[in-house]
Amino acid sequence: MALQISALFSYIRAPLFTGPLSRVRADFKGAGVKFKHILNTGRPQFGGKPATSPLRGHINVALRTEKFSTTPTAALWKSSQGNGSSSPRGRRGWLGKVALGAALGVSTVVVVQSLHTGTLTAMALKINLNSAEGDWKETKDFLLSQTVNDRRQYYRTSSYEKLDDIPVWTPAAGASEQPLHPRNEKLDHKISLYSGDITELEIDAIVNAANKTLLGGGGVDGAIHRAAGPMLKKECASLHGCETGEAKITCGYGLPSKYVIHTVGPIAQGGVGEEEKRALRSCYKNSLETATKNAARSVAFPCISTGIYGYPPEQAVHEALATVREYLDHHHDKLDRVIFCVFLPTDKELYLQNLPLYFPAEATVMSKL
Repeated sequence: MALQISALFSYIRAPLFTGPLSRVRADFKGAGVKFKHILNTGRPQFGGKPATSPLRGHINVALRTEKFSTTPTAALWKSSQGNGSSSPRGRRGWLGKVALGAALGVSTVVVVQSLHTGTLTAMALKINLNSAEGDWKETKDFLLSQTVNDRRQYYRTSSYEKLDDIPVWTPAAGASEQPLHPRNEKLDHKISLYSGDITELEIDAIVNAANKTLLGGGGVDGAIHRAAGPMLKKECASLHGCETGEAKITCGYGLPSKYVIHTVGPIAQGGVGEEEKRALRSCYKNSLETATKNAARSVAFPCISTGIYGYPPEQAVHEALATVREYLDHHHDKLDRVIFCVFLPTDKELYLQNLPLYFPAEATVMSKL
């Protein structure tokens, strides 16, 4: 522990904090000498009570050093915590975290870096997205608090696709069919058609074509659960299922996407009627509403219900495009991108044929010359 605290004092000499560094060096050098004197007293206990565990022993040592804390220490605390307190209680919290890191087997230098960057929570929680052990709520809160760059180290996918690298679909002028909707230039650059794996999209939210249990299944549902890891199933279990047409949101866990929006499509193996059409439209509308309520500005949809649920793809594409178009007409400012993610070449061709009907290009003006 003395070596770790010594390393801490040496590390503070690096220009991580503002203020008169010469005074900080001098004060911490003095504090280090006094701290070393305490450790050399030969007593096996601190504060009159035995250190019954390594963690308690380290924390007791950290608390004893409070009396040697000076004004530069308070400045160091405030620098590492932003608007943190310079009170004795605040200093105890800082020193306690250093002691906690030491007890967890983390070097003091790493602990100080983590205090500065706010990553000590990850070390304390020991995030493991490959295991169902642990509290999914704490894991979720931690992951959602991270920046995209910081969250990348937790991806369980072999690769990821950034939003900026996903091409925007642009309608071609001179479409052969009459558009079903008028031109709306506010929707330009908001639609993408992506052929590939939805689990690799690094965006705000992907939509899962789930079953009513929300506990995983086949097709895209199974792929999303496998990529996200077992924590996703634990959170889904707390949602107590989902009815057809509804949508519920969870963390993305090991996925590059921040959120997963789960929706249950209609079963249409016996044919498509008005009930099935309304239910499929509800899947898209409720998913979009759930995304915007959670400040998700980029959303990717798979082909909902067109697999084992038996909804004919050539009919499902119209329900999907019509619902997204109507929603964007009224809420274009809340979404930056809606991505239609297809896997089969036949589905890609269906979208290429029908996208111009719902998101037409500017009409071509014929010259009179």
